Amino acid sequence: MAQRVTLRKRQPYNTTSNRRRVVKTPGGKLVVHHLKKIASAPKCGDCGFALAGIPVLRPRQYATLSKRQKTVQRAYGGSVCATCVKQRYVPPSLLLDPPLISFSLSPHYPSLNHIPPLPTNDKRQFANNRITRAFLIEEATIVKRMLKDKVAARK
Repeated sequence: MAQRVTLRKRQPYNTTSNRRRVVKTPGGKLVVHHLKKIASAPKCGDCGFALAGIPVLRPRQYATLSKRQKTVQRAYGGSVCATCVKQRYVPPSLLLDPPLISFSLSPHYPSLNHIPPLPTNDKRQFANNRITRAFLIEEATIVKRMLKDKVAARK
């Protein structure tokens, strides 16, 4: 018959927060080790891939980290990956030609005047689109301002 073990915590049920492993000590005794939950990596808001340069921790451990350790020194660092930021970037040469602007902004929202409303029912979709929406609104105002300046310079 197998050697019995004593649980260290009072909760006996095999739940996700109460996972255990039986370990044999050097003295030959079996003891219970309570396992922590596995942390999931922070994901990019656009593509969903794991963000590089940010540690994979449980939510409570992020409170002990400094801001420098939780982000990456880049625009949208810590919420959007580098590839997605590169796709969002519009080179200044494209900003000068009005016909190219509609294609350079975003493949999803080609028109400057059409910025889609945020969905209200899905919280996850809402969070993912918030950054994109803020970026598009800011970019649209910059492009409109540059076009006004260009028209004023021609006159």
